[in-house]
Amino acid sequence: MNKHDLIQQLSLQKHSEGGYYSESYRSPITIQTHRIGIDRATMTSIYYLLTDDSPIDVLHLNKSDIIHYFHLGSPITYLVVDPEGILQKFTLGLDLNKGELPQLLIPGDYWKAAVLKKGEFGLLGEAVAPGFDSRDREFADSKTFFQKFPHLWDSLATYIKKE
Repeated sequence: MNKHDLIQQLSLQKHSEGGYYSESYRSPITIQTHRIGIDRATMTSIYYLLTDDSPIDVLHLNKSDIIHYFHLGSPITYLVVDPEGILQKFTLGLDLNKGELPQLLIPGDYWKAAVLKKGEFGLLGEAVAPGFDSRDREFADSKTFFQKFPHLWDSLATYIKKE
């Protein structure tokens, strides 16, 4: 199996964060959320693929909690920044002896970026609760991120979406 097979078989399309995705589930049950007047699915799920030609998931935050599940391919490194500006790194993969994790929870309001450092692809699943809504996602912009977290600039500038 290669990245082209996965893109075709899972009906993946380019993602605005980088890589490729397809929504695999959206709960028919809705709830009221912190955004007044907006009903949201209780949960959504996607396939998410980073590839050697699209290896970066740019720095962004979501209002919802997201659990990332490793499925197939090469490990993917996550850079996660909590609201106080503490940076942590995690690697999703299946080699537990090397400290890789098969799943990772990233709470809402945490910044995150991801990178496929080697290999042709890394395939993940993501479960989002309450369900994903693009109005609850914020991309990092250079000026604002630098002002808020100047101590992280050297580590994360590469992952900020080009404007």
